[in-house]
Amino acid sequence: MARTQHRHSLALALTLGMFMPGVARAEGPGSLPPYKMLRSLEFIQDSVVAGDSSAGEMQRFMLSTIDERLRTADKSVFDDSRNVDAALIYAMSGGNPATLEYLMSRDVNGNFDNRVADVLRKYLNGKGLLVVNTLADIAREYRDKKIGPYLLLVAANVMSAKNPKAALQLYDWARLSSPGTIVEESALRRSLALCADIGMVPQGLNYAERYTRRFLHSPYASQFADLFVQLVVDHDADVKQQDIVDILSFMDPPRQREIYLRMARRAAIAGKADLAALASGRAQAISNDGGDAFGALASFYGGVAGISTPELGAAVRNIDQMPAGELNQRDRALRDAAKVVADEILREPDPASLTQVSQPNLLNQESTEHDAAVTNQPGGQSPATAGVEEGATAKAAHTPEGGRQEADSSFNAFVTTSRSKLDAIDGLLKQESH
Repeated sequence: MARTQHRHSLALALTLGMFMPGVARAEGPGSLPPYKMLRSLEFIQDSVVAGDSSAGEMQRFMLSTIDERLRTADKSVFDDSRNVDAALIYAMSGGNPATLEYLMSRDVNGNFDNRVADVLRKYLNGKGLLVVNTLADIAREYRDKKIGPYLLLVAANVMSAKNPKAALQLYDWARLSSPGTIVEESALRRSLALCADIGMVPQGLNYAERYTRRFLHSPYASQFADLFVQLVVDHDADVKQQDIVDILSFMDPPRQREIYLRMARRAAIAGKADLAALASGRAQAISNDGGDAFGALASFYGGVAGISTPELGAAVRNIDQMPAGELNQRDRALRDAAKVVADEILREPDPASLTQVSQPNLLNQESTEHDAAVTNQPGGQSPATAGVEEGATAKAAHTPEGGRQEADSSFNAFVTTSRSKLDAIDGLLKQESH
């Protein structure tokens, strides 16, 4: 890490030296070839994903400086294909899309490949799906060129909505042709996102391990953590506990704890009690430098997950031990929802809803005996048996229906109450996507 920061400081000093007036024999921004300026931008961007947070401001400076240089450059500058590549890479690296349009409008010598420029125009204007196949073909054609990794990354971004597996292949080519760079970081992170969405678990775990080995300090690592948690929770049946432990072992304890807490929370909401208990237990086991806030939060998530298990009593205690004031708004909503569910489970049933009507069985027995008597009578009913049947029928028509109506009324009231409580829970958790 210290070596990376030293390299970045040296590059920063050299870059600033180029642009500072009064430095002997230094090339100013008006004469420096764009491809040399792009090298500084690429180094700075690679430093950012390597964890050098101080490079962020320099990245913005370089983007604006390159933009100005491209717009003021003489047309002859782009007779050098390296400068053409620099302009295209600048556009794909967060540069101003309008600058590419400007350069294309002045390209009278045909230095720019119109096919590349056209697909990039559409991509940068949000219309990449219109040229997705053409973009993929061009990316493969330019795979071994300077702009190849960037085109492959762009093509994969567009292809992911149409054909995720084909997009993964493009991402693989991009990262393998540009190792240790912002291109590889982006390709790994987006590959993991695709695997989490389509359920390619072994591949997703492989991408996750590579990411933790190489880009743990990237500013985008938080997004990676969410994607990794999504993969594990959504497809927990296909993920071994040891896989989780091995991948997170490359992280320092605070980062491990953070991911385990995220995993416990998401698993608790998804109703996956075993995974939530595992994650909360791992989070509690990690040293927290003398504080107990993280341990309490892990117990809280474990309690939420335990609501649906036989250990309901312990789960409720864990939830109650976490003061609502120490939770953020989303976790307070989760706490309220969990307590509503627990209260419903522990609430004694309404005796009226359990009322059983015993008369219908007696009447059914009486009716059965009567039917047998009628069957044995020659000629059908006698006046005496007809009277018994009418009485029994009248009694059966009155008593069972009255009891059934009473039971139905209690049952409907129970359903209405439960449904209203479930609606309340849905309202509390409406911010959760899973």
